[in-house]
Amino acid sequence: MSPVSVISLPSHLCLPTSFIDRSGRELKPLHITIPNVAMRRQGKLMTGASMSMNLRTAVSDDAVIRRRGDYHSNLWDDDFIQSLSAPYGEPSYLERAERLIGEVKKLFNSMSEENGELITPLNDLIQRLWMVDSVERLGIDRHFENEIESALDYVYSYWSVEKGIGCGRESVVTDLNSTALGLRTLRLHGYLVSSEVLKDFQDQNGQFMCSPRKTEGEIRSALNLYRASLIAFPGEKVMEDAEIFSSKYLKEAMQEISVCSLSQEIEYALEYGWHTNMPRLEARNYMDVFGHPTSPWLKKNKEQYMDGEKLLELAKLEFNMFHSLQLKELQDICRWWKDSGLPKLDFSRHRHVEYYTLGSCIATDPKHRAFRLGFVQTCHLNTVLDDIYDTFGTMDEIELFTEAVRRWDPSETDRLPDYMKTVYMALYSALTEMAREAEKTQGRDTLNYARKAWEAYLESYIQEAKWIASGNLPTFEEYYENGKISSAYRAAALTPILTLDVPLPERVLTGIDFPSRFNDLASSFLRLRGDTRCYKADRTRGEEASCISCYMKDNPGSTEEDALQHINAMISDVIKELNWEFLRPDSYIPMPARKHAFDITRALHHLYLYRDGFSNATMETKNLVRRMILEPVPV
Repeated sequence: MSPVSVISLPSHLCLPTSFIDRSGRELKPLHITIPNVAMRRQGKLMTGASMSMNLRTAVSDDAVIRRRGDYHSNLWDDDFIQSLSAPYGEPSYLERAERLIGEVKKLFNSMSEENGELITPLNDLIQRLWMVDSVERLGIDRHFENEIESALDYVYSYWSVEKGIGCGRESVVTDLNSTALGLRTLRLHGYLVSSEVLKDFQDQNGQFMCSPRKTEGEIRSALNLYRASLIAFPGEKVMEDAEIFSSKYLKEAMQEISVCSLSQEIEYALEYGWHTNMPRLEARNYMDVFGHPTSPWLKKNKEQYMDGEKLLELAKLEFNMFHSLQLKELQDICRWWKDSGLPKLDFSRHRHVEYYTLGSCIATDPKHRAFRLGFVQTCHLNTVLDDIYDTFGTMDEIELFTEAVRRWDPSETDRLPDYMKTVYMALYSALTEMAREAEKTQGRDTLNYARKAWEAYLESYIQEAKWIASGNLPTFEEYYENGKISSAYRAAALTPILTLDVPLPERVLTGIDFPSRFNDLASSFLRLRGDTRCYKADRTRGEEASCISCYMKDNPGSTEEDALQHINAMISDVIKELNWEFLRPDSYIPMPARKHAFDITRALHHLYLYRDGFSNATMETKNLVRRMILEPVPV
């Protein structure tokens, strides 16, 4: 979500009330090259790059040239979406899933019955950790909350503060694989475990003790070390060491081993890490590698890790049952989109299908329909408003729209241009409906609370527009503080979270929402990462303000590379602090609310993994929609 820019136009180009002329005729493209944009910076005249843009003009009482982002149109034909169907919503599939859930519960319970073969005092800890890790990565953990808690309580009871654990409670020595997996899993579930245990596996030079021969077991130890290192808190030097060592080790291993399930697992972990990963995406990918012992080491140790066939069958069944639900919800979203009149706004990005994909990748419980639909509505409206305030709207129009939102009355549309009337009523209806959904859980009307968040969001856009219109580039700190709000994280996250089946009294709500540390970090994360992916494209559209340009202004002589290096270091620090706020054991915020708020950052960050996947949704984003929404998993 790029920073705002409004170019002041010559006085003879007066402002129309609509982007459609009064006769209803469609606007015709007008290709114009805009000359160099002069900007004053600290009293000096600065000249920006020449910009060639596709602009449109309208003939009404007056004429105006409006800037456009030149984004590609909606990728998903509505007739195609409405034609989709899947068979997995039938009751017989639910009955089969319930039987499998019961059988997997028996597998959990069998771990407490040592038989001298599969479960022994020498492997009982790693068995429990493997089981918990497997159901979580396969996306079926919501069915086994009590079993998971029991298994982890058992592991934690044998956890050594200084050294971690071995494979079993009677193991003579600790084990890197078990300790790394235990550290990650216990930490994610709120147990107090220190990363200092990893120091026990470092030599005097700080290197971790993994054999350079890179056997299957050594590689898996490095993989779990890498996964653990990503759940780092501020100031944990050993976690930084672990990430550097394990990522290098795994990349080297990828060059030495053949393509197999293990290499696929490593590739996925290195590509998506933790903060660009999403639960349903991980489940879909883990199904492809789970239960496929392609190497001699895995074949030899298959029994040690128990029979996972039931886990895999349940995971695939759950994935496809949810897929049937996704198609119905997506069709509902597309109907909302059409009925709202938003498709008429041909200057804007239409990414409702992509946003629904993200929402359903992080809220995978069928009962959270209101969250998924609320998430796509708020995100899509954020994007439309971003395109209005960034490019299409004039300064007078966006100030008028902001004031109309403050007044919050449908009669305000009488004062708005035609295209803004559509957006205003879509926003008014969506927030009002989400407030009704939230009241079912919260027991109170939260509409005014949510409105304040949107008012602050639009006011941050106005501030950025004023900077651009005045020709002044703000300091980094000024831009950054305002940019946290204009990142739209809060506006996108607040109303969907309120619809969860988690009561959030206002005192608790402010601990996850504004002005909490969590909200500040999540917004910072999105602003910083978004700017590193968008600043070049924004600059070509005349939107100079970004973290990169403001940093370079504050530090004369610095290069773009210097600015990016500084901002990436900031992102690394923010990630660790966000981890802590998410997982801190003393938090009074219910974990479901924290987890959904955290997962929203992961989902939005996911689209910035390679590029601005909001604006250019034709590549990785399109593939995500295909795998997560359109295709069931093969059974």
